[in-house]
Amino acid sequence: MADCRDAHAGAPVTTIATVLDLFVYPVKSARAIARSRVRVGASGFEWDRQWMLVDGKGTFLSQRTHPLLARIVPEITANALVLRAEGAHEISVPLDTRGDRVAVRVWDDACVGIDQGAAANAWASRLLGEAVRLVRASPGMVRPANVKFAHPTPAPLAFSDGYPLLVCNQASLEDLNRRLSSPVPMERFRPNLVLTGLPAWAEDRIDRIEVGAVTLRLVKPSTRCSIPSHDQVTGEASTDPLPVLRKFRFDRSLRGATFGENAVIAEGTGGEIERGSPCGVTFDALTAFPA
Repeated sequence: MADCRDAHAGAPVTTIATVLDLFVYPVKSARAIARSRVRVGASGFEWDRQWMLVDGKGTFLSQRTHPLLARIVPEITANALVLRAEGAHEISVPLDTRGDRVAVRVWDDACVGIDQGAAANAWASRLLGEAVRLVRASPGMVRPANVKFAHPTPAPLAFSDGYPLLVCNQASLEDLNRRLSSPVPMERFRPNLVLTGLPAWAEDRIDRIEVGAVTLRLVKPSTRCSIPSHDQVTGEASTDPLPVLRKFRFDRSLRGATFGENAVIAEGTGGEIERGSPCGVTFDALTAFPA
């Protein structure tokens, strides 16, 4: 793809980057699964945030309040979601969308979950030390991303916080780590797709990413919470990048420090993205090409 830099003439500004890493998070706030290839569905990568744990009121749990969720290691097999955690026995949850439907919530969104059964609920409750339930997103659930940012692209969601995908830039992490007393790994920011070959913070100005038949639109910076301060293996408190991010990445309109960009699927639902693939990155036509 040609590198077109005539931004002042209103032409698109395009360059080439590379897909460095791909991650799927089957259970919200649990451990990631690194993938060499992912299939793209309407609500994001296949299996991403299809399950979550909820409290007695049906409200979602996350590492913000339950950092031990980082110790849950998921695996998707041909027939089951397999969950493992240190000190707990392994449990298999059938990939079955039948079951009791329950009202659950992600932030202010009313959602529909399918209860995953007494055994799964007991396993998770023992691990977290309180009564919780494991639910799967109902196939018929209607939950759109915020149209203020996602418009005009329809962007249905499963149990992700607010958008189908999170895109991060490896060079931005490297720049952040130069400012920190101790470096943090990319896994702290829980991205779905990591790009390399771009300048630091170039993602701020990306409009679209084209990978084969798949086109992603970057629609909103991701404001960061306390989760990046947790070790994503142990769940324990570790280096917190947020105070440093606030110094140079605070977005007044969003009222938070940003790292990474939320994305929606513009084209190519059903297509695949492979690690190592080149991708065309189109920047906003009215912004200067990232130096």
